[in-house]
Amino acid sequence: MRTPTRLLCGLWLGLFALQPFASVEEATSPMTYSQSAEIIRHTYESQLFSLNPYHEGHYGLRMLRQTQNQQRYRTAVWSDITRVADRLNQFADEVNTPEQVLLYSQTRLAQYRDDEGERSQRRYNVTKNVPEYLYLGMDLLSALARADEYGLKHRQDTLLRNTLRRYDFSKYVTSKPMIEAWGPQLANQVYWLRHLGEQDIVDDFVNTLRATYPDEQDSALTAQQYANKLDAMTHLIVADSGHFQTSVKESDHQWIYDYFRRHIDTILLRAKEDVIAEVGISFLLAGLNDDPVVETTRKAIQKSIDADNGMIPSSTGDLDLNKGENRNVLAILLLDWQGVHQIPTLKQSPKVFDQLPYGLQAKS
Repeated sequence: MRTPTRLLCGLWLGLFALQPFASVEEATSPMTYSQSAEIIRHTYESQLFSLNPYHEGHYGLRMLRQTQNQQRYRTAVWSDITRVADRLNQFADEVNTPEQVLLYSQTRLAQYRDDEGERSQRRYNVTKNVPEYLYLGMDLLSALARADEYGLKHRQDTLLRNTLRRYDFSKYVTSKPMIEAWGPQLANQVYWLRHLGEQDIVDDFVNTLRATYPDEQDSALTAQQYANKLDAMTHLIVADSGHFQTSVKESDHQWIYDYFRRHIDTILLRAKEDVIAEVGISFLLAGLNDDPVVETTRKAIQKSIDADNGMIPSSTGDLDLNKGENRNVLAILLLDWQGVHQIPTLKQSPKVFDQLPYGLQAKS
């Protein structure tokens, strides 16, 4: 079933790719932000089904939530749904006892051991003491949360939740070394736990995050740690929104918005494009469309687009579509923001869920 579907969609997108669009060189007047977004969108959607399943689904889900165009993005979202089902099926069948969790986690941990980058070394050194975190937070919790967002649950949801409940997540989110290694991921995870009705430790995480990165010590942070701080802050807001599904209240995150306003010039100098885009999106999620930070970040992101290649490359010039997917889809959201929409769900988007993959079922 999957291969013919992907081929048909590839042919459809090939036709889409033939449609003309204005390039930067062809524009006779300054390009609008939405036109700049369209350059990136054209690049990704003409090659969408060449992405790996994770990035295909990640892109498709965010674009469906923005545009509400279920027909265009349903196959990409289906890739995400089947990926989630496969992962939860594996965990229900093979990774649910303490021994299985430990073996699985040690295999995951080894992926970071030989990477000499600062981020990977931080992650390896701190997580080798709590290897189960890689299974619980990065894999099991994220899959449970995504299924829940779709209005679905696994057929062995009770087993999987009981596996999660054997561990107290507060020890991860109140650890400064863990935040230095996994700040953005922990920001997502505390909200996933809240939305799933498990632990509510958002405030514990926020308090530890602020203690880990006092503002007066910003200048002493490495580039990687400054990015980790900013990324954790933006992820709190994005996660609160259910990843672009609902608006957030500025007052619930006032310290973050105040920081971004005070330090936007430094952020533009020190942060990479994905973080800059998320800073701007954070204001859009709170309905602060006219805040000067939005315009400032949009100008910076528009300027960073490589017109010849139709995307924002990495800081080293890498043009890999998979590696750049998150950075570029965030740029599209910032430049062509179309609001928040709580879709797709089983009830509201039945065409996307016309045949559920094995293991998933409707939430009761």
